[in-house]
Amino acid sequence: MRADDFPPGSVWLVGAGPGDPDLLTRKAEALLRCASIVFHDALVGPGVLALIPDHVRRVPVGKRSGRHSRRQEAINHLLIEAAVEGERVVRLKGGDPALFARSAEEMAALSAEGIAVRICPGITAASAAAASAGLSLSLRGKARRVEFVTAHAAPGRPLDLDWTRLADPQATIAFYMGRTAAADISRNLIAAGLAAATPVIVACDISLPEETRLQTRLDLLPFAVAAIAEDRPTLIIVGEAVAPPGMVMAQAAATKAADAQG
Repeated sequence: MRADDFPPGSVWLVGAGPGDPDLLTRKAEALLRCASIVFHDALVGPGVLALIPDHVRRVPVGKRSGRHSRRQEAINHLLIEAAVEGERVVRLKGGDPALFARSAEEMAALSAEGIAVRICPGITAASAAAASAGLSLSLRGKARRVEFVTAHAAPGRPLDLDWTRLADPQATIAFYMGRTAAADISRNLIAAGLAAATPVIVACDISLPEETRLQTRLDLLPFAVAAIAEDRPTLIIVGEAVAPPGMVMAQAAATKAADAQG
């Protein structure tokens, strides 16, 4: 990375990935070394935070479901203030800044003040969870599309999603922030026509040493989440592509045999 890529008074929105510091991009690590101040989310892994040099000021601005520490407007103001003061500002976000991270709002606020802002992408949780499980989100013959969906809704309000479109047996659907919405996801997808036995993976603390994954089926999803999620960050992946590898191989062999007979 060239020195003029990060002049004083500029801002980078940096993807911290799912938590494992080894999954951080080389560019993201270089930006952390060059920064003079880092505003970081609550869900950024401790190993990633440990890569920030000691002389760099750290400011936690994380928001977690039900425990918001700062309003988005306040975060925008802090970023603007630091940039105007000539800091090299990193806004460190869990996963990828372009996925459910409100980066567009921060970029708009900074741009409106004439502040240069750029994005450094990161590995998103769904990709990391699939890698940990040894699965493909877009398994040939099982998934013709992959969809990322936020399962976060305002307190006391149901998820306002197009369940009929989501209930596609040839899609893989990754529900981010899915812990409190597990019952809604299960009930609505089944009501929209998706099979109750559709494979599901529930993943918590993805890529961290305490990562937990549970393989289940759509009708049992609320029980699976209750069993392992507690108050942990939870990703729910639904679709035939995330069936256990042994099941996928058996299905492929059966299909091949049927084709040979036909």
